[in-house]
Amino acid sequence: MKKALLIAALVLIGSGLFAQPDQKAPYEKFSGFPPINLLLPDSSTYFTKADLKKNKAVLLVLFSPMCEHCQHETEEIIKNIDKFNDVQILLVTSLPFDSMLTFRQKYDLEKYSNIVVAHDPHFFLIPYFQIHNMPFLAFYDKKKQFISVHEGTMPIEQVIEEINK
Repeated sequence: MKKALLIAALVLIGSGLFAQPDQKAPYEKFSGFPPINLLLPDSSTYFTKADLKKNKAVLLVLFSPMCEHCQHETEEIIKNIDKFNDVQILLVTSLPFDSMLTFRQKYDLEKYSNIVVAHDPHFFLIPYFQIHNMPFLAFYDKKKQFISVHEGTMPIEQVIEEINK
């Protein structure tokens, strides 16, 4: 019994010695907006960093069309859309393109000039931000400089407060 405990302790200690140090996510290494290449609903046009509107803050929301929390966050943004006049909102998913289209239609998102719904066909953003939970919100100021990120549902008051920093 003592031998088994000793072996278990040595294994735990040994595994700690070989553990990799925490790696920073790419977004933590760069202060600017990421180099995105997102497919728009027309299925032929791409939205890039160059397409971001000048002098507008950016709220990047990564979502799953089937996620109830993502749906709730979208509903709250729409209810408070008048508070996002100086904000460009990017709603992005890596899930199937047709589910993005259904989500866009369900919330009639095409009618909002400051909302872009897009697909991340290259799965760039999930590892870039090391996302574990959705919705995932990334906040950038008017100069497209990083403010903060948040995983999971965020009360709309906090979203508005964060984007106005």
